Amino acid sequence: MPRQQIVLPGQGRSYEWSKDHIHVKSTLDLSDGRITLVEDRLKPGFFLARHHHRKMIEIFYVLEGTVEFAFDDETVVATPGTTLNVPPGVWHEVKSPEGARLLTIFSPGGFDQYLEELVVLTEAQYADAAFMRELSEKYDIFEA
Repeated sequence: MPRQQIVLPGQGRSYEWSKDHIHVKSTLDLSDGRITLVEDRLKPGFFLARHHHRKMIEIFYVLEGTVEFAFDDETVVATPGTTLNVPPGVWHEVKSPEGARLLTIFSPGGFDQYLEELVVLTEAQYADAAFMRELSEKYDIFEA
């Protein structure tokens, strides 16, 4: 019989990047592939380039700070308590000049597996644009 999983504050698989720190709070396998939930601590100067997803919806909930979401037809400055639902096919980029903290739900799940693959890459793999594009597209991330 399945058992509940409790992830306490500051816990969950941790990924440290130069402009981002992610704690995975719920993984793909716990939801039969339906979602991945992460707590994302954006460091000052965070920038995520313009991209979209073909199948995945991203749901962002801002906990602290300010996050700017740029879409084709508008820019939204999200403050604590703001929820943004970004459906498949919507181009967006994200930045946070001062840093912020948010929860992000990815559905279908799998973003946790993408992070697992990223963390073991070599510098040469990161520098290989074709390799990185293929890896991103494997996880439904399509850049402009």
